[in-house]
Amino acid sequence: MKTPWKHLSFSLVAAAFVLFAGCGKHHESRESALPNLPTARVRVQTAQMKKQTLTEEVVGTVRAKTRATLEAKLSGRIIAMPVELGQQVKNGTLVAHLDAAEVKARFEQAQASLDQTERDWKRAEELLKHQAMTRSEYDAADARKRVAKATLAEAQAMMSYVNVSAPFDGVVTKKWADVGDLAAPGKPLIEIEDPSALQLEADVPEAIASRIQSGARLAVRVDSLSESLIGTVAEIAPVTDPASRTFRVKLALAPTRGLMSGQFARLIVPVGESSSVRVPATALLQRGQMDIVFVIVNGRAQLRLVKTGKRFGDEIEIVSGLEGGEPVANDGVAQLVDGQPVEAK
Repeated sequence: MKTPWKHLSFSLVAAAFVLFAGCGKHHESRESALPNLPTARVRVQTAQMKKQTLTEEVVGTVRAKTRATLEAKLSGRIIAMPVELGQQVKNGTLVAHLDAAEVKARFEQAQASLDQTERDWKRAEELLKHQAMTRSEYDAADARKRVAKATLAEAQAMMSYVNVSAPFDGVVTKKWADVGDLAAPGKPLIEIEDPSALQLEADVPEAIASRIQSGARLAVRVDSLSESLIGTVAEIAPVTDPASRTFRVKLALAPTRGLMSGQFARLIVPVGESSSVRVPATALLQRGQMDIVFVIVNGRAQLRLVKTGKRFGDEIEIVSGLEGGEPVANDGVAQLVDGQPVEAK
């Protein structure tokens, strides 16, 4: 009765022995294959956990700090406009001359009236000395003279409005009128900007506006420039725009070659800090859609699939697949094979 169980036990032991022997041979064959690979000399660098600043980008526009839209203070036909777009102008340069015949006629009338009242006043003064005129008559003549002077001063001021001049040194950036057009109060003629002092104007969402302080230095990125600029916060609106829920922020920009008014720019606002694993860009190998690094384990290159993030100069952020402190091959990774023995340079 015991014989079948003995045969069964012997069969199980024999099968287990065969299975174990088979596994051992497979393991030995894999291990024996690895030493056949040549030893590669590579530079080894440890993956480092580094802190990074989290930022938000806010779009803005580069504008001149000093700019003005010039208008005429009276109505009249433009008979001269000796400026062109892009022309440099000095403070006081004539930019438009109006034909205001009515103003000129009023000035001449005021001048003639003053001449007459001054003659009348001089006669009244002589008559008063000889007691041939009463004091009240003299005071009336004196009042007429003062009124005539004020009228002439007003006419002179109106005559000065015939010429429109630049209020500061700058460049003509826009022209809304030309010779022959009718100028009138409230109707723009030209726009002048000072290109030597530029600033960034950006509408910052109220959610991150508290991160910006007056006098802070923030990065500014302009697409047409290869490098970021540093701007200094000069003005912050004290109230939010109820329509857009944003605050207007102005940053002074240093003079930079290629920087011009009207350019599109981005304000980089720091909003926090985080840590991530980084490796040199030379340690990363791309095969199709896969990103690979070789981790050095027990003197051998171990292939590791990773997920990458942002690039920071010469370093790549590793989102997953690698821990900080692990050594990775830093050069010649394209020639490495999984399991290949390596030697650090």
